[in-house]
Amino acid sequence: MRYSTSCTALILLAALAAPAGAYCSDETAPDQQSIAALEARVDQAPAREQCFLYAELIHQMTEFSLRQYAAGDVAKSTAMLKQIQQLANKVHVSLADDNKRLKNAEILLRHAAFHLREMLHSSSYEDRPLVEQTLAQVNQADNDAMMQVFRK
Repeated sequence: MRYSTSCTALILLAALAAPAGAYCSDETAPDQQSIAALEARVDQAPAREQCFLYAELIHQMTEFSLRQYAAGDVAKSTAMLKQIQQLANKVHVSLADDNKRLKNAEILLRHAAFHLREMLHSSSYEDRPLVEQTLAQVNQADNDAMMQVFRK
């Protein structure tokens, strides 16, 4: 009996841990060069891959913005949050029935929203409106992507 419950717990843990690593395309922390390279890649990508690439770009920009804010560079962080808002609108526009890796895009957006919530809790009173607005737009893009996943 102990063996079966420990096996069940191990299988459950493995099943829950696998999707968490599925969204992360790179283990290194994003920097401006990798973000610029990804932006160039999005512009050249076919329409069915753009939604995922926009989500990946939002994810990387969110992590970069969070690091910049923690380092005290509020100006760079704020500029990055404004770009994230624009990209969240592009995610909504790029959603289509034949999107490639739509579930992975939804996972990336959810993870970015989680980081934005962390940033919201640690941000100053003056910075909160921008973070809240960015979080709302990323959440909307995440919801739109999730609804598209369930339509399939």
